[in-house]
Amino acid sequence: MAMIPGRLTQDEVWEVLGQIQDPEIPVISLVEMGIIRQVDLDGEHATITIAPTFSGCPALQVIQQDIREILQRAGFNSVVVRLSYSPAWTTEWITEEGREKLKAFGIAPPVHHSGLIDLALVLPAICPYCGSTNTIVKNEFGATQCRSISFCNQCQQPFEQFKPI
Repeated sequence: MAMIPGRLTQDEVWEVLGQIQDPEIPVISLVEMGIIRQVDLDGEHATITIAPTFSGCPALQVIQQDIREILQRAGFNSVVVRLSYSPAWTTEWITEEGREKLKAFGIAPPVHHSGLIDLALVLPAICPYCGSTNTIVKNEFGATQCRSISFCNQCQQPFEQFKPI
């Protein structure tokens, strides 16, 4: 059912955008990932500003297409998706709800680092299954460039960790 453009509030558009799952981690939305940065509305026109997780993100075209399609279904005649690389996307932008969804899916969420990446990179991953920090990195690269593969010595489970960026 199409909504009437120009009558959707910013909050309602954010809710609609919150339905779009990340193409590479389908348990978390683009809003929860912090990829969608700004929503500008002008009647039947919507401009959405996104910050890709990195400049070579292979899912970027899918993300842009998903945004255009869902907003056109919501009644917008014109949808522009702008890319913003400044400020650069950071794992600090992942919402707490998104972090919990990653953990429930078996991916250790990135540690909060407040810009202290060097410190964050040496901290042990927290096992999403048992919460132990008795973990070791087995491979610096997981299913995507933003994840690594770790192993929990406590519960003996392998898992992926979202790297702090």
